[in-house]
Amino acid sequence: QVQLVESGGGLVQPGGSLRLSCAASGIIFRFYRMGWYRQAPGKARELVAAISSGGSTNYADFAKDRFTISRDNAKNTVHLQMNSLKPEDTAVYYCNADPLGPNSGYWGQGTQVSVSS
Repeated sequence: QVQLVESGGGLVQPGGSLRLSCAASGIIFRFYRMGWYRQAPGKARELVAAISSGGSTNYADFAKDRFTISRDNAKNTVHLQMNSLKPEDTAVYYCNADPLGPNSGYWGQGTQVSVSS
């Protein structure tokens, strides 16, 4: 069975940092594009960052200069380093594995990130 398990969320003050991690199992990890999405209350889920199997990255505008996505194919993990956090970054952050084909991908359960003073 496929599992994506996020960790690293929590409460942080504005300007602080968090590092999210996602551990994948049940898939051939290197075949998947990995991504982080977030969803705030009352809003649609949106892309934060994505990384291809070869390491090519894509960031939302709000994340481009503050967040860094990375992956370790040997450990089947993907990470999101978040710096200079703002209150508007408060959301549930989800890990996604996308095969980039006709089949649907997979989602983790999410981890809460709260930015507040």
